[in-house]
Amino acid sequence: MLQLKNLLKAAFNSIMKNRMRSLLTSLGIIIGVSAVIVMVGIGSGSQKRIAQEISSFGNNMIMVFPSFSQRGGVSRGAGSFNRMTMDDVKAIREQATLVEYVSGIVMSGGQVIGNGNNWNTNIQGVEPDYLKIRVWKIKSGEFFDDRDVRSHKKVAVLGQTVAENLFGNMDPVGQKIRIRSVPFKVIGVLEKKGQDARGQDQDDIILAPSTTVLYRLKGDRYINMINASSYSIDTIDKAQQEVTEILRHQHKLDYGQENDFMVANQSSVTEMASATSRIMTMLLGAVAAVSLIVGGIGIMNIMLVSVTERTREIGIRMSVGARGSDILTQFLMEAVVLSLSGGIIGILLSAGIALILNTWTDIYTLIEPVIVILSVTFSGAVGIFFGFYPARKAAGLNPIEALRYE
Repeated sequence: MLQLKNLLKAAFNSIMKNRMRSLLTSLGIIIGVSAVIVMVGIGSGSQKRIAQEISSFGNNMIMVFPSFSQRGGVSRGAGSFNRMTMDDVKAIREQATLVEYVSGIVMSGGQVIGNGNNWNTNIQGVEPDYLKIRVWKIKSGEFFDDRDVRSHKKVAVLGQTVAENLFGNMDPVGQKIRIRSVPFKVIGVLEKKGQDARGQDQDDIILAPSTTVLYRLKGDRYINMINASSYSIDTIDKAQQEVTEILRHQHKLDYGQENDFMVANQSSVTEMASATSRIMTMLLGAVAAVSLIVGGIGIMNIMLVSVTERTREIGIRMSVGARGSDILTQFLMEAVVLSLSGGIIGILLSAGIALILNTWTDIYTLIEPVIVILSVTFSGAVGIFFGFYPARKAAGLNPIEALRYE
């Protein structure tokens, strides 16, 4: 223990004799460690945000989208071939045994006028199950029921942003609004949800019966998508398969024909998004790790210069009884201390960068203790690896030739 203490003291004294050179030597390690931590932190933060955003969609959710069409061998994009109707929603509700809730979704938009004010917002036609699927709650008033959907009733539930921009602090329940040219009665206001992980306002929305939006606002027979939820996360894959089979039967697709719709569930979307984010994190981390290698090469170069500068000192130490292993250990300790010092400064720098990113930008950086420990460990390993050759060269000097070196 005493010998280790003396070695550390000698290493620090040697480094402090050339403070500026030591700092510049450690710069590669400092940049490398901070870059690795920040890059991996950005990747981890994006994975967490993706998981939060998808989980905010609802519980055990299954999503059905229209498929895509092609023209001249070129895809026209998702939703360009839509055959989904309210009959599909009805079939899932009546036939699916693993689906607890289901709702068709009709998307529209336009100018909304109320209380002498106007606001351009997103209008979604949904069914009563939609609130249970998305785990949304009513702040005041009530939500429409199945009878309102069947009768195409012109009622609306406002998001907080719409309510505030049209009615200010006044309770809008019972008031009249006009969506484009169609009059609606406000029967409820949703609880505030705030922004999602992408920064979009979830409260800038109006919910109305799906049939009302489909036939009175959109003037179409095809719905934009279907949301459903399974009874539990364990049955979500089987529920997705059940929904797929019901829709294939509804659309009269023969065996071998491709689906004219796309089905995804919450778990698969989360895994797919997380896998993509993990790959990007690994790539970013690998690129940042190159700086550590460059920093290690810098340490090796400076240690070789140090061996040359201290050749007489090495000769004197050997002449008074120091063994080659003692010289090797001393120079190796200096390289490790230099590398670890750079690693510690890199950690502090990365913490500052993460704080700035989280405070002043939309980039969420999540620094996990394991990556900090790995970065410091790797920086120490870099010092050992790149410091070994100069240390071995110092240990292998001939004492007589070292004493005669000028």
